[in-house]
Amino acid sequence: MANSKSDIEIKKFADHHVITQPNPLRKVLRRVADDDIDDPIARAEKALAEMSGDFKDWMVVESERLSAAYAAILAQGFSEPARGELFRAAHDIKGDAVTFGFPPAGAVAESLCRIIEHAPDLSRVPTELIDHHVKAIEAIVCERTKLDTISMASELSRRLRGVADEYLARVNRDRPEHLEAIMAPSIVPAD
Repeated sequence: MANSKSDIEIKKFADHHVITQPNPLRKVLRRVADDDIDDPIARAEKALAEMSGDFKDWMVVESERLSAAYAAILAQGFSEPARGELFRAAHDIKGDAVTFGFPPAGAVAESLCRIIEHAPDLSRVPTELIDHHVKAIEAIVCERTKLDTISMASELSRRLRGVADEYLARVNRDRPEHLEAIMAPSIVPAD
């Protein structure tokens, strides 16, 4: 639906004009006073707080999914479906980890995603490199509640990223289009 000329407001100034079109969303927007008990943001925050107890369980499920995908690769090799499932499981952890309170797991999952994306031949990636990533995520999810493990998990994720980047830089030395992405900083939010 086009705006009619009467709906458009034009303010004229000596050196310019300001044209303002009406915002049709103003009709559906509901302003809420700070003390309104029916504040939708407050309701959403309350619902999130009520669900936060489930976050650890959700991360356990995601971690188990990653472990199952890795076990399938160990048993059957890097088929395209197996590679895809490993990537999706790691990618989901990368996306959910900070929200669910597991930032170091997100950093490790991002590192694993980078290996899957940028290794020229996944079957030639040292098994230990992927294994350490999967086991680190499992440990971070399992041990998250212990205060002394938070800094250890952050250090572990930082070191795994370093080893993964070093490996990827070496195997992609003849693939400059990958080197730029490999050397880019992490996109996962810091702890």
